[in-house]
Amino acid sequence: MPVYLWQGKNVRGEKKKGEMESSSEEIVRSSLRRMKIEPTKIKQKPKDLFGNVAFLQPKVKQHDIILFARQFSTMIDAGLPIIQCLDILYAQQENATFKKMLKSIKESVEGGATLAESLKKYPNQFDDLFVNMVAAGEAGGILDTILRRLSVYMEKAAKLKAQVKGAMTYPVVTLIIAAIVLAVILVFVIPVFQEMFADFGSELPAFTQLVIDVSNFAKKNIIWIVIGLILFVFAFKKVYGTEKGREMVDEMVLKLPVFGALIRKVAVAKFTRTMSTMLSSGVAILEALDIVAKTAGNKTIEKAVYSVRSDIAEGRTMADPLQESGVFPSMVCQMIAVGESTGALDSMLEKIAVFYDDEVDQAVENLTALIEPFMLVFLGVTIGGLVIAMYLPIFKMAGTIGG
Repeated sequence: MPVYLWQGKNVRGEKKKGEMESSSEEIVRSSLRRMKIEPTKIKQKPKDLFGNVAFLQPKVKQHDIILFARQFSTMIDAGLPIIQCLDILYAQQENATFKKMLKSIKESVEGGATLAESLKKYPNQFDDLFVNMVAAGEAGGILDTILRRLSVYMEKAAKLKAQVKGAMTYPVVTLIIAAIVLAVILVFVIPVFQEMFADFGSELPAFTQLVIDVSNFAKKNIIWIVIGLILFVFAFKKVYGTEKGREMVDEMVLKLPVFGALIRKVAVAKFTRTMSTMLSSGVAILEALDIVAKTAGNKTIEKAVYSVRSDIAEGRTMADPLQESGVFPSMVCQMIAVGESTGALDSMLEKIAVFYDDEVDQAVENLTALIEPFMLVFLGVTIGGLVIAMYLPIFKMAGTIGG
């Protein structure tokens, strides 16, 4: 069905504009007049030549989903029907990809499907957690509350992800820059010094000779070094793509000296917040654990959560199998045990999540404080070492002349 762009004036003489999907211009004109808007200009919106090319379409970001959940919650809380909410959200959506999705979701709901069933068609944007919580909200008549909880949960999850990403970005970028600088010096700069030293005719200092040998090796084998790095990355992806390979890598990541502790704290914060949000929304504990395991992001933690789920299905509490897994800290397990015994597991999990959010904040600050001097020393030693190696023969020659 074509889309029409329109401009007009309302009863107060204010200029309005927008777009409307309709089968003809006459129907658009009639619809506007019913809305007490006198149309001044109506034209059919030109078709996007690349509208069906998937990779050219804008991506639906997490921020779009958070805003969708928050606005949806506010409108339902105000008493608007679901279809009218979707219609308003569709009309004001600027992201073309998300706009198409909202149109499809609205049509699905109008056809008799539940909102959860309609959202489930887009798993990349609305994951199992989102869909199951919406289903629980629809069943319990608290969809506005559920959507509000989801928006808060996603905002905190996004903040947590950004913190970890920020902590990892600095050392990675610094190492890449250092590697590029070292490669340029070894391949292009040192050979110039080598030609100059050849004219001296004297024996070079051992450190200088070592650097020149490394430079010659790098220059002669640069293509093979690049190919080797590409093959290593390819092989790593292949291994990580297997079940056993991912388990091995994820387990090693958790055992890393500094980064491992940070990743473990992030995992605990994510696990407790997700469980708290789902349990307080009425999702069954076994179903909640199943979703948490799928979204863990680490195979070791995923296996531990599935193990906990299996034990709970057999009648055990959550705290004991969590303790036995060895993945979660004892304090977390003890607090969960208290929550289970008092019947306030969801609120206890939320308290643990808040505590570990602060722990992640502190861990990121400590990591940044630790990495900065380490990277400065690393760069100083490597680059400074190469510079000293190149100037040693000059100093030696100057000493000989002076003597």
